[in-house]
Amino acid sequence: MAGDSPSALPVQLVEQPRLQKLKEMFISKFGSAPKFYARAPGRVNLIGEHIDYCGYAVLPMAIEQDILIAVEPVQSQVVQLANTNSSYLDFSTSVNNIQIHKTKPQWHNYFLCGLKGIQEHFGLNNPTGMNCLLDGSIPPSSGLSSSSALVCCAGLVTLRANGKTLSKVELAEICTKSERYIGTEGGGMDQSISFLAEEGTAKLIEFSPLRATDVRLPSGATFVIANSCVEMNKAATSHYNIRVMECRLATKLLSKSKGLEWRKMLRLHDVQTELRVSLEEMLTIVEEVLHPEPYSAEEICKCLGISLEELHSQILSQNMQDVSTFKLYQRAKHVYSEAARVLEFQKICSEAPANALQLLGELMQQSHISCREMYECSCPELDRLVDICLQFGAIGSRLTGAGWGGCTVSMVPTDKLNTFLKNVKKAYYQKDGQRLAVENNSLFATKPGRGALVFVEA
Repeated sequence: MAGDSPSALPVQLVEQPRLQKLKEMFISKFGSAPKFYARAPGRVNLIGEHIDYCGYAVLPMAIEQDILIAVEPVQSQVVQLANTNSSYLDFSTSVNNIQIHKTKPQWHNYFLCGLKGIQEHFGLNNPTGMNCLLDGSIPPSSGLSSSSALVCCAGLVTLRANGKTLSKVELAEICTKSERYIGTEGGGMDQSISFLAEEGTAKLIEFSPLRATDVRLPSGATFVIANSCVEMNKAATSHYNIRVMECRLATKLLSKSKGLEWRKMLRLHDVQTELRVSLEEMLTIVEEVLHPEPYSAEEICKCLGISLEELHSQILSQNMQDVSTFKLYQRAKHVYSEAARVLEFQKICSEAPANALQLLGELMQQSHISCREMYECSCPELDRLVDICLQFGAIGSRLTGAGWGGCTVSMVPTDKLNTFLKNVKKAYYQKDGQRLAVENNSLFATKPGRGALVFVEA
């Protein structure tokens, strides 16, 4: 349950080849054996893109791909990090002087976010040093949340190494905040599903307060993830944080036009809550108040009755100072319509009408179109991949994760799965004589996996 802490499972390593191999590599690296192992899964978001940071519910599920860390707490106050993938360099630092560099989001900085979040939460003056060896099976920069899984796993590792306990909800909230040390203004979906996921069910994740509700996916269909092989790193690019800011500015303008205390309002959800109206009514208000043409900084100031100086110092974040135009109408329209699609998706899953698959597929299509046209977070490769998936039998297909690259998720009739995989592989990955690397992690069927765990050797 969400109130519990992540469980510690005793395991026989002989039955777990991946853990056994990690243990052997750990011993050859550090000269001693790990005391425990922690894993945190990646996720695929089925519907509800770019709305968690606006305060709206999302509908993800955990995947089996994960971050796995072998850990040995040590007496020295040093954290030594190593990775089974040799392209990720070793790193060590004093636990009392954590420096997280936003300019280059290297892998160890994500670990340090989780470490620092737990240290600060408990005010640990004398934190334990650790030797850690990490093994990741989530493709990086693919929109399947490899970075958040690493932050979550590091938080869990630090918690256990220091002999502390927290509920899954508390861990998710701490890891959401601490990932912001690297400059990503995320909303909390990725960390929440990583801790709160349960095998066999997707989750409706709601915020403020954080809670997760089971969503039983319909039988007869399988969700397939396809990687566009275009990498997108949220912390290294500005698109993501610009969208967060455009939503915040839309919140301010909508609030001001309705006579609300706009300075206090941060998220589009807050406007709906204050006005006590439906999502459909919010869409009508967006049409009335905002115009489709981009807003300049000057026009935003005029609407809010503030100076440019106040806009830059009070509202725009540090990395937004050079952005000159903002598309507020399009972003707000996407958020309110996508929030409604999430609730509709959940409703269809719970009522399970005879045409459930067709209805869910239509919602996925509407979501992709809105991401492409209104939120502009798709890219030509993702659009092509969605078209190919639909052409070969997907009932619905859309980008998943932040977008601008990364993956699509498609809902495919289970009886057509093998033909679908074969055809998509041929059409997208082996086209034009230029073979994109189709490892198993570029195109795969997935089912809802379990959340973060600690393993100890039995």
